[in-house]
Amino acid sequence: MRLKEKIQQLPNKPGVYQYFDKDGHLLYVGKAKNLANRVKSYWQFTPKLTANPQLSLRIAKMIHQTASMEYIVVNSEHDALILENSLIKQLNPKYNILLRDDKTYPYIYIDNAQDFPRFAITRKIINSKDITYYGPYSVGARDILDAIYDICKLVQKKGCLQSKKLCLYYQIGKCLGPCELPITKERYAKEVALATKLIKNKKMLLKKLQEKMELYAEELRFEEAAKLRDTIERIERSHIKSDIDFATHENYDIFAIEHVQKRAVVVKIFMRHGKIISSSHEYIHLNEGFDGNELYSRALLGFYRDQKPPIVAPILIANDFTDRELIESHLTKVFGKKAQIIIPQRGKKKDLLALAKLNANELLKKDRETLDTKILQEIQILCKLQKLPSRVEVFDNSHMSGVATVGAMVVYEDAKFEKSAYRTYHLDAKDEYAQMRETLTRRANSFAKNAPPDLWIIDGGATLLKLALDIVHSCGINLDVIAIAKEKVDAKAHRAKGKARDILYTKDTIFRLQPSDKRLQWVQNLRDEAHRAAIAFHKKTKLKLDQESKLLCLHGISQAKIQKLLNHYGTFEAIKDAPFEDISSLLNTKDAETIKSFYK
Repeated sequence: MRLKEKIQQLPNKPGVYQYFDKDGHLLYVGKAKNLANRVKSYWQFTPKLTANPQLSLRIAKMIHQTASMEYIVVNSEHDALILENSLIKQLNPKYNILLRDDKTYPYIYIDNAQDFPRFAITRKIINSKDITYYGPYSVGARDILDAIYDICKLVQKKGCLQSKKLCLYYQIGKCLGPCELPITKERYAKEVALATKLIKNKKMLLKKLQEKMELYAEELRFEEAAKLRDTIERIERSHIKSDIDFATHENYDIFAIEHVQKRAVVVKIFMRHGKIISSSHEYIHLNEGFDGNELYSRALLGFYRDQKPPIVAPILIANDFTDRELIESHLTKVFGKKAQIIIPQRGKKKDLLALAKLNANELLKKDRETLDTKILQEIQILCKLQKLPSRVEVFDNSHMSGVATVGAMVVYEDAKFEKSAYRTYHLDAKDEYAQMRETLTRRANSFAKNAPPDLWIIDGGATLLKLALDIVHSCGINLDVIAIAKEKVDAKAHRAKGKARDILYTKDTIFRLQPSDKRLQWVQNLRDEAHRAAIAFHKKTKLKLDQESKLLCLHGISQAKIQKLLNHYGTFEAIKDAPFEDISSLLNTKDAETIKSFYK
């Protein structure tokens, strides 16, 4: 069916629509209370189908690229909101805004129902009416908790009370010893009260840590002093300095978003008991044609998701946006109580937003000054990428004669390697092609949980590039792929430092750039990091396998038989779980008994 006919036959029902270009690339995902009215508003139907002249230049450009459309009917506008957000996260459309920072922030909590309660960390609600939460903390939660246990004489470990015997923590003055000594609840409650005061008052906590650090330095305990110095720095990092104090017990979640032409920053500030306790920020790359109304929608949906936070606070935002009432309705369902999204017009709440906006603008200014996007722009032009590759995932595999076969994914974002986002995979596949297919497929299967990047870089040639493109297309993901293959000299890979003429492959072109070309060096740097990560994980896996092989050999199973088992089952874990009869048929009954006995 032609695009014009499909648009004219749209139902007057809520749903989600998707625009595609002539090559089938996903351009945009949108939601609608009424599909027919919403989609038709983009178009002018006479004398021919074209973009509505009242659209902004950016939206008009997207409409001019649209060659086809699909839609999904749902039961309500709320369902459309949820489906739209899910599809954007999974498919990464060219013209939508995607926030990847969807991690949950930790809270410190205490169970007051216990006789001698202790503080711990959680990221979700614990089913007990006697729980008190403090947070959330963008960074430093573990450091705050460790500092509390260093200063206050609390039960240090979860299992301490079960031992009924004084331990080292009592000997070094870090615990009152209620496991054995007749400590009253009232005495212990004083330590809990001090800890609570330090959690609520970060200035007081930092002052006590500073005093302890100086004491350690005076006693020449420099290693402990350095450790405390690092702890202090991490706790301070989550803190926006402010004189704003409500002198009440009010809680607020504060969101401010500022943007320039191609870059935005979301600043989140958390006020608890009238004081700012933590803050964080996230940069967003803005594509041509972005809708500013999407920024707050994505930020709020991304932060709260479908999980009630331990502390539900009113939400302060700096600017109104189109879907505010719809987001408020959705969050009311998530929270199980009335959600409030407020745009303060005066007073201290407006001052809070002004502080958040000030920090957002400073971060944008700093970002423009320090982030070098020139090479990324050159890569985008050279390889005809749909988006500026602000987040890149790079893949490589490693093995030794089919043993300890592994895959590795490294992540490059905002001009640095994000090591916390790296992933490694144990692989079952035997040949290079199948190994890369297994690695990429496993990553693609996780897109619903962990949004896709802007670019994949594959260590390999044209064959592996086509494999990656096939996987991307089968998932319907809006994702560019390039591959880099080592130059062959006398049928061998040539890796001479500074002289390697590696070849770049895109879906349309092969590039043989000079070794001095900065664009080639950028891709080589990312490829080499993936290679390093894969080799490191392979060595770690191989060492573990070698140790297990030696243990089996000591029990009378020869290396040849171990290799036979590995060829059949792939891993020692699979051998451990294999039925006795299967191992018997592969080797013999005596060996099967030895192996089962060993693992038991």
